[in-house]
Amino acid sequence: MRETFDIFLIVMASLALVVFIALHFFEAGYGYLFNRRYGPPVPNKIGWMLMESPVFILMAVLWATSDRMGQAAPLVLFLLFEAHYFQRSFIFPLLMRGNSKMPLGIVLMGMLFNTLNALMQGGWIFWVSPADYYDGWFTKPYIYIGGALFIAGMAINLHSDRIIRHLRKPGDTRHYIPRGGMFRYVSSANYFGELLEWVGFAVASWSWAGAVFAWWTFANLAPRAASLRRRYEQEFGEEFSKLKRKRIIPFIY
Repeated sequence: MRETFDIFLIVMASLALVVFIALHFFEAGYGYLFNRRYGPPVPNKIGWMLMESPVFILMAVLWATSDRMGQAAPLVLFLLFEAHYFQRSFIFPLLMRGNSKMPLGIVLMGMLFNTLNALMQGGWIFWVSPADYYDGWFTKPYIYIGGALFIAGMAINLHSDRIIRHLRKPGDTRHYIPRGGMFRYVSSANYFGELLEWVGFAVASWSWAGAVFAWWTFANLAPRAASLRRRYEQEFGEEFSKLKRKRIIPFIY
């Protein structure tokens, strides 16, 4: 099983590189970058629930059917992971305003990736890692450093999403420049928060599975952040450019 899982990780890491390159030429057409060429539109709320809930459900199944349900370190990692995806699957969509839509193709691709990612993270933590891998985990720095990064990233992500939600008044369809919070430093503060979360999770789990997911997060969100920055510059011109924000990582990129 371990050899098969290692091949799975290599394939996933390689696919992330393909996605990273491709997204520099093709914008992922949802949200501000919505594009009908990715399929017929579906309501955002339904799309997000369909896209994010498979990983929440499958991760719970992998945990509940494993022999490590009661082990402390795997349980903490499980709770961190599920906290993010519970919010993303069931709370975030309900907080959305307006009647925006997303392409069905994006929803289906998201469902596929999230299913594979649940197998990647849950597979390692609950099934493939050595039986004693997480013994004494709370005497090591990984869980504390990674957990702190994860919580900080989640806080940034939630706060940034709140800023974006409140940019428009009911019935308003115009675009606005997000301001405040980490938006002082990057144009995609919500993506920075999510990236920080999964870097933290990779550290907390101290696994190649976690590292591959962090790489996937960067490969997906960094090109999108660059595309969003270009759109802001096109739409707002000097008003946006003078803010001198980076794309996704403060002071770096």
